[in-house]
Amino acid sequence: MDLIEKLTRSIEHSCTIDTDLFQKYDVKRGLRNKDHTGVLVGLTNIGDVVGYEMLNGKPSPIEGRLYYRGIEVKQIAKGFQEEHRHGFEEVVYLLLAGQLPNAEDLTEFKQYISERRELPMYFKNMILSLQGKDLMNMLARSVLLLYNMDEKAEDKSYSNLVAQSLDLIAKFPLFIAYAYHGMRHSYQGKTLSIRHSKPELSTAENFLYLIKGYDCYTKLDADILDLALVLHAEHGGGNNSTFTIRVTSSSGTDTYSAICSAIGSLKGTLHGGANLKVLEMMDHIKENLENWENEDEIASYLRKIVNKEVYDGSGKIYGIGHAIYTLSDPRTVLLKEKARELAEEKDRMKEFRLYELIEKLAPKVINEAKSGRVRKVLCANVDFYSGFIYTSIGIPRELFTPLFAMARVTGWCAHRLEELDFTTKRIIRPAYKNVYGRRDYKHLHER
Repeated sequence: MDLIEKLTRSIEHSCTIDTDLFQKYDVKRGLRNKDHTGVLVGLTNIGDVVGYEMLNGKPSPIEGRLYYRGIEVKQIAKGFQEEHRHGFEEVVYLLLAGQLPNAEDLTEFKQYISERRELPMYFKNMILSLQGKDLMNMLARSVLLLYNMDEKAEDKSYSNLVAQSLDLIAKFPLFIAYAYHGMRHSYQGKTLSIRHSKPELSTAENFLYLIKGYDCYTKLDADILDLALVLHAEHGGGNNSTFTIRVTSSSGTDTYSAICSAIGSLKGTLHGGANLKVLEMMDHIKENLENWENEDEIASYLRKIVNKEVYDGSGKIYGIGHAIYTLSDPRTVLLKEKARELAEEKDRMKEFRLYELIEKLAPKVINEAKSGRVRKVLCANVDFYSGFIYTSIGIPRELFTPLFAMARVTGWCAHRLEELDFTTKRIIRPAYKNVYGRRDYKHLHER
């Protein structure tokens, strides 16, 4: 440990960079411009995230909009609801193919996906035997196991890449469900329950069945999970995990390795793990508030969080704010509508109203604390209500981020296919300015 501590101190010192140098060399920290807009690094036909419009050369806040292949996601979600059907599979088709399927195409596509929602028993046993307490880690290992099953794992013909993509999208729910049951059996001593996929069920229904069993979820549970999958399926090329898979794909690596790189990115608490941070924060707030309906008491406690006096000392109100959305996150707006229905069905309206009050009060509290710094237009992001929704339909916390991956693998595959189809293929390689300075080597006896 003495060696580790000594190396740690030295490494901490060597990793420290004067923050003024970032401004001196005009470094786009976090690939962000000075006005917090993203640095343009590529082009895409897939998703578009809109949170502001340019007026007189400056970004002006607007109600958030999200587009899948040019169609606003609000229209897509409302269309499914009006027709009283689940739409995740149709969104998968749209994001990959670039167009909406007709009835015949959709039926054929659903059947194809359904046929691939099965694994050989020996493969199930391999997943069940994976030792691990983190399902994202186990998901990545399952993906790499699938590489060994694929005789064309390194075949980069376009048709094979499409087949690999559909296979992964179909099998992600199985990987997650079996890894979850294996983890519960190994570490919690729970009975091992193995269920086989049902071809007649939608992706959302099938996942709830694999996790909870038959007749253990309501129609509203399945409807809102399908909506969550639709809303998490894609979010433009600039989000961290999608940008990660475009970077790794540009190197020419195989599909399974590229997908694992995106899984590693999504696992982070600043990305896919953010809804867990919201839930943990809400648990803390509920324990420390006397009156969940008193706005003054709620605002006062939020100030303490922002001032790093309570909770985790980060000063963050998790679930509030987004890199692009300003006045609203369209995903939050849609999820909140269904969350209210869910709260009524599950008798959780008191808790839901607390969420609403925090959503209302947090932006003002955060901006008040900035004292002289540039204030931002803030809204609740998709992570704010998603944890509340998942717990309401009985999904364990360990599954929150894997659920995100189950949806977003669609966007990952679409962006990988687009990256590999560029006419002028070029590995993504940004530049870093070295500011360490120059020194001469000293022989060992001189040190």
